Amino acid sequence: MTKPLFHSDDIAKILDSVQDTGTGHSLLSLSKLEGYTTDGGKLSVALAVGREKAGALAPLCDKAAELLKALPGVRDAAIILTAHRPAAPASPPAPKGHRPFGGKAPAPDAPVLPGVKAIIAVASAKGGVGKSTTATNLAVALAQQGLRTGLLDADIHGPSQHRMLGVSSKPEVINGRLQPVNAWGIKSVSIGMLVQEQQAMIWRGPMVMGAINQFLTDVDWGELDILVIDMPPGTGDAQLSLMQKIKLAGAVIVSTPQDIALIDARRGVSMFKKMEVPVLGVIENMSYFCCPNCGHNTELFGHSGARKEAEAMQVPFLGEVPLLLDIRTSADNGMPVVASAPDSDAARAFYQIAQATTQALKKNSAL
Repeated sequence: MTKPLFHSDDIAKILDSVQDTGTGHSLLSLSKLEGYTTDGGKLSVALAVGREKAGALAPLCDKAAELLKALPGVRDAAIILTAHRPAAPASPPAPKGHRPFGGKAPAPDAPVLPGVKAIIAVASAKGGVGKSTTATNLAVALAQQGLRTGLLDADIHGPSQHRMLGVSSKPEVINGRLQPVNAWGIKSVSIGMLVQEQQAMIWRGPMVMGAINQFLTDVDWGELDILVIDMPPGTGDAQLSLMQKIKLAGAVIVSTPQDIALIDARRGVSMFKKMEVPVLGVIENMSYFCCPNCGHNTELFGHSGARKEAEAMQVPFLGEVPLLLDIRTSADNGMPVVASAPDSDAARAFYQIAQATTQALKKNSAL
């Protein structure tokens, strides 16, 4: 970490110069400067704000970040908002739950997702195994089977569904209700559609669950056959709270073939079994690499590890997805491979998995 050529007063002066044109208040007056760090010419400034102000302050933060680049030795600057929960008054008691997006809380006895027949979770218990890519292509493949399908991106800290679906516009709000975005035959909602892509979601657990709860209760999902939930990685509070909030028809576990990933897959299966959620099956992603030039298959991460693990855990094996360039490029370009290249080997793999998932749901009388 390099020694800065400026002081906190210099930062505060810049923050105070950026004003909200509507209210005339400065960014500094609307937040609290908690600290800053510099590293290799990169300046990171932490501001504490009330959770209700975080969204409105994002444009001011972008403007201030540009001005901060003028400080000596600063090549790049970023402002990080840390949303603190205000202390609850002694009387009357504060309402339960965080609502990061605002809006009126539903009645305690209001049904959750009443128009959805089956809700399935796509989980990995580990990051970096292609869970979100799998969830996206699975949802689109289910829609191509004629099922009314929705996709909820519950990975608040690392949202990616908006990019994979090619969605750049914000969802519309009608009568205080968020309208899911229609893309590639499915309805979808992600925090990535509501915030700037470079904005870090530095939210504590209660705020994360507040956001997920609003995606469940304050979105007009309408009538759906299946809602696919792209779960955050891990087996923590967000996953457990979500399973307590809604009744899942089943869970799909995504893993790569190597042992280090299968360790976490076992944890994922164990979590769902303890919560009495049916495990619909395991998917082996990046099962093998197919050379685009010669067509030779190379098992970079091993092969059939997830299949063997599924057999050992006595859960179904839904299929394997090869490691193909088309899958990556189509996701980056916002065109799921099952839609952009329906006759490809990758698309056929996802079709098979979608069919196996549907059969498992029908077997459990969920569809």
